[in-house]
Amino acid sequence: MTFQVEYDTQPQKFLEKSDKHIAKRIMDKLEEALAENPVPQNAKTIVGEHGVFRLRVGDYRALYRIDYAAKTILIVKIEIRPKAY
Repeated sequence: MTFQVEYDTQPQKFLEKSDKHIAKRIMDKLEEALAENPVPQNAKTIVGEHGVFRLRVGDYRALYRIDYAAKTILIVKIEIRPKAY
């Protein structure tokens, strides 16, 4: 079961402003980790937010939601670790 990874407005802007090497690393990690398994072992749920998961990519955190019916994963936020929440 393969999922399509999509990016909301904030993650798109964050990746555009970031260094190209960092942006590519984040995107590769997210698409590799989430395409086949939407909740990998190192993903955690966000307390107080129903259906939002976080995934660590180096010094960055990616917050995402899963739509099982449409087989899509929406990345809603990417930030450096202390500012992610």
